[in-house]
Amino acid sequence: MELILASQSPRRHEIMEFMGLTYQTEVCTEPEQIPDGLSISETVMHLASQKAAYALRLHPDACVIGADTIVDLDGEIIGKPKSPDDAVHTLKRMQGRSHIVYTGLAVLKEGYSDVRYVTTKVRFRPMSDTEIRWYVSTGDPLDKAGSYGAQGLGSVFVESIEGNYFNVIGLPAPVLYEMLLKARAIRENRT
Repeated sequence: MELILASQSPRRHEIMEFMGLTYQTEVCTEPEQIPDGLSISETVMHLASQKAAYALRLHPDACVIGADTIVDLDGEIIGKPKSPDDAVHTLKRMQGRSHIVYTGLAVLKEGYSDVRYVTTKVRFRPMSDTEIRWYVSTGDPLDKAGSYGAQGLGSVFVESIEGNYFNVIGLPAPVLYEMLLKARAIRENRT
């Protein structure tokens, strides 16, 4: 069965390749629509489902994977920064503290839907203003939820991770693998 990843994220593509999966990409071009009153976990599952449903309409015979990642700092959703100044502001708030990374996953195929979320707690070490401004000046945090990437330059600021590391990058591989097995989109022996 053909696998479709409904994401343009280079990090998600990298994780799919780490997993040894053969897949195509279909990026959702519809604007994100979030109903009022959803919790953070409901929001990431809704957005992952929205992306996957879009791709499934275009590829009705495929198994489609949708994902969405959000950072929760004290109950506030922290998405991608709107500007370098926004990234600086976010990193100043997060330094020396913990936050929760939520990733919603949706695996859809005709007549089948499995939607879940995964959380991971991340603690940043204290950061100086100079470090924050240097990091933002590299451009690395500007396209990432929470204004950082744990897999790149931002790794030096991550003091600890409780939970799945790949979730912090945007695609929790063990959970996705389990979901694809359950959907019979892949087999354990991959043949």
